[in-house]
Amino acid sequence: MGPSDDAEGGRTQSVTSALLSGSTYRGLAEQKLTPAEERFERARRTVGFVLAPLVTIVFLFVPTALDSSQQQLAAVLLGVVVLWVCEPVPIPVGGLIGVAAIVILGVLPADDVLAPFGSSTVFVFIGAFILAQAMLRHGLARRFAFRILSLPGVGKSTWRVIVALGAVTCVISAFISNTATVAMLLPTAVGLLSVIAELIRRQTPEGENFDPLRLRVGIALMLVLAYGASVGGLLTPIGSPPNLIGRELIEEATGERISFLQWTVMALPVCVLMFVVLAAVLILLNRPEVKRLSGVEEYVAAEREKLGKLSRAEWNTLIAFLVTVVLWVTPGIVALVAGGDSEAYDMISNRLDEGVVAVLGAALLFLLPVNWPERRFTLTWTEAARIDWGTVLLFGTGIIFGTLLRDTGLAERVGTGLANALGFTSSVTLVIFAVLLAIVVSETTSNTASAAVVVPIIIPIAEAAGVNPFIPALAATFAASFGFMLPVSTPQNAIVYGSGAVPITKMIRSGAFFDVAGAILIALLIPLMVAAIGLGG
Repeated sequence: MGPSDDAEGGRTQSVTSALLSGSTYRGLAEQKLTPAEERFERARRTVGFVLAPLVTIVFLFVPTALDSSQQQLAAVLLGVVVLWVCEPVPIPVGGLIGVAAIVILGVLPADDVLAPFGSSTVFVFIGAFILAQAMLRHGLARRFAFRILSLPGVGKSTWRVIVALGAVTCVISAFISNTATVAMLLPTAVGLLSVIAELIRRQTPEGENFDPLRLRVGIALMLVLAYGASVGGLLTPIGSPPNLIGRELIEEATGERISFLQWTVMALPVCVLMFVVLAAVLILLNRPEVKRLSGVEEYVAAEREKLGKLSRAEWNTLIAFLVTVVLWVTPGIVALVAGGDSEAYDMISNRLDEGVVAVLGAALLFLLPVNWPERRFTLTWTEAARIDWGTVLLFGTGIIFGTLLRDTGLAERVGTGLANALGFTSSVTLVIFAVLLAIVVSETTSNTASAAVVVPIIIPIAEAAGVNPFIPALAATFAASFGFMLPVSTPQNAIVYGSGAVPITKMIRSGAFFDVAGAILIALLIPLMVAAIGLGG
């Protein structure tokens, strides 16, 4: 092997090492920034040090009609949002500061506040991250990435790679939970990024800054994965928990049941248009460093040849991955065959909890040997412990704030207050309000909590205004699956943020654009599709 091979190997290793490091929450000294970027980052973080406590203290003492616990929660949450946006401290630390403040102010006892850390979703993160770590470490993700890039025409341009990944994500998330879909595809997305990053690095002049975690193409790849899952999850009733929650609440209020087929027919054009808008927004806002991937097909063919046959470690990782996927998919299949209201579905879905399945799949990596006589297994704990625990903490704190918003009644108080202040006399204005409220709430809490909070608010408001609650409640249900601006808005946002390839500012910018576009599409299309299939009469 000659010097050029050594150099190329070093470049490949540096990209892979960066993606495996789990260094999501990096300080200024840990990043390679241009002078302009460094000035902006320094200013943003300095502002956060002053603004976060100032916002919290001011809101604590401003006279409001809120209960004491609601006002304290609102003050702390506003301060935490500032910490998350400005990053004066690592984002997980900002969430922990907020949790500590909630307890110190006496909003709730510590045991009650910290209980959501035991949520199943937290264990989905842990198990999925360990599986992803194994897929990256043993090269299985890289193999999947090369397989996608080798599809006819896909590897010719970056936008085709982005669209292909997003389309696959949408289809899968229609039948598997959004979180599970992103957890499954994250290693492939990271593998694609590593391949493209290596190509870009080879074209980067010596001496110029190159950081594989700050590439625009990486932002687009990761966000099309997260946002594509949310879009695809709308396609079927079982695609996302808010769908099931909203459908049940609508049936209780109106007596009208939306069948699986009716939901899918209604949602299909919405999802297709949303995906087109999503791909356009992400590619335009995060223009890839290179448009055409010249030499990719030859490069991919050569690299696939080098990979050879699957190693024992890759086979073991693939087995663990497939077992996890099959167990994740099983409840959805049972729902399709026996119905989402059947006893069989209830029994299977309760036993095959996503968090438990993720942990079980990860555990297989420590049981499947690569060398039995030496007792060497697929993954060691030292390797597994390098997952991004910061993201686990981050989403745990997000779940805590979502629970508190519901339990203290703050979310309902804010929504009802806005409705009374604005006044509603028509279905159109109520649909717009429902969509906007659901999206705003979903930015600071989980999509499931958003649906559980907003839909019950919308139904009585509609009835009081003499409006059929079917369409406004359904629009709120769809909008509850939005929330694209912050890592804590959805589990899939947090998972891709954990890759380290999506700066918080870029997620906020892209998410804001797609929130607006999605709100418009939902407000326009849901009433049309409901009328087209004869629902809500």
